[in-house]
Amino acid sequence: MFIPKKEINYSKQNINTSDLKEIKKVLFSDYLTQGPKVQQFEKKINIYCKSKYSVACNSATSALHIACKAIGLKKNDLVWTNPISFVASANCALYCGAKVDYIDIDLERFNITFENFKKKIDKAKKTKLPKLLIIVDYGGFPCDLDKIYKLAKKNKINVIQDSSHAFGAKYKKTKVGSCAYSDITVFSFHPVKIITTGEGGIATTNNLDFFKKMQLYRTHGITKDPKLFKKKIKKSWYFEQKLLGFNYRMNDIEASLGISQLKRIKLNLSSKKKIAKNYFKLLDKKVLTIKTEKHVESSFHLFPILVDKNKTNISRDELMDYLRKKKINCQLHYIPIFEHPFHKISSKKKYDLYPNTMKFYKNAMSLPMYFGLKQDEQKYVIKTINRKITNGYRNNNSKKR
Repeated sequence: MFIPKKEINYSKQNINTSDLKEIKKVLFSDYLTQGPKVQQFEKKINIYCKSKYSVACNSATSALHIACKAIGLKKNDLVWTNPISFVASANCALYCGAKVDYIDIDLERFNITFENFKKKIDKAKKTKLPKLLIIVDYGGFPCDLDKIYKLAKKNKINVIQDSSHAFGAKYKKTKVGSCAYSDITVFSFHPVKIITTGEGGIATTNNLDFFKKMQLYRTHGITKDPKLFKKKIKKSWYFEQKLLGFNYRMNDIEASLGISQLKRIKLNLSSKKKIAKNYFKLLDKKVLTIKTEKHVESSFHLFPILVDKNKTNISRDELMDYLRKKKINCQLHYIPIFEHPFHKISSKKKYDLYPNTMKFYKNAMSLPMYFGLKQDEQKYVIKTINRKITNGYRNNNSKKR
């Protein structure tokens, strides 16, 4: 039987010699930052996603922040988002002084649904509707984008698509990032994502006004475009600060890595699809896997499962602890945002308003999923899980006798 020599991670980066060559070129060039590579990367992202504009940043969190600023989010505005996400999906709104509320998820697709969004809309019409909806493509799976976007626009709600997990995904044969169902889409290029720039993110949009504002917010609010100058000074050295911006720039080293990684996107996606197919086929059916839909092509950033002790006779925590002892490093994605002390809400409210989210939190875990996961490693993961569940089920039945 195969036994791993070292720990099998839930995810990790994939860097090859081609990446190193591109990085080396930049390191020995005239520009480490504010050179030509960032614009080249942005153009390649536009071509790939079929978007008009993009703004590369030093993280997806930064991209989410400037997206909120470009839309005009301000103090006391209301934002709705998915509670099962990284905290940045809420923090980007809080940075602007806005207030954040959540939409409960579905326990089949592990995401918000059109039905849950509509229920919240109908109820909120009596009080206050949000200015902004931040939808999250959890695990690389786009949610009910078309219906949600249509209803949001009907109620004059802006939509940011947090696609940090979903670079390369498609919805109804349309690339995520094309902004067909959002005003702005944001991707992450963190090391464990589909492609990486080391750290980094990007915002895509088809709205010229949003694009120009995001460019300003990314770079201290500074412009070198004479058309935007207030003062009529025509000097090559002159620039103006137009608003209070941030230092959220991506550098040329990171952009060069992104350009190189983008060449392997098809290979990365096909590899993850194959890994996911094995999990769907071979995992014990007592484990609940995410529901797939014909019109959704996931990027499979994650492979999340639910371990319900009533069905498996072993809890999520017990299984995770056991797997760690067997050198299998799984992870939880995510602790609900409102469960963090900074975002804390009352116990009654969270169980009344977000029952599915709380059940997900109790039972969810993510299995190893990354380009480079070997076949014998994945088989070992699956066999170890299945054996533990089978043994737990047998032990429980013997106790009943």
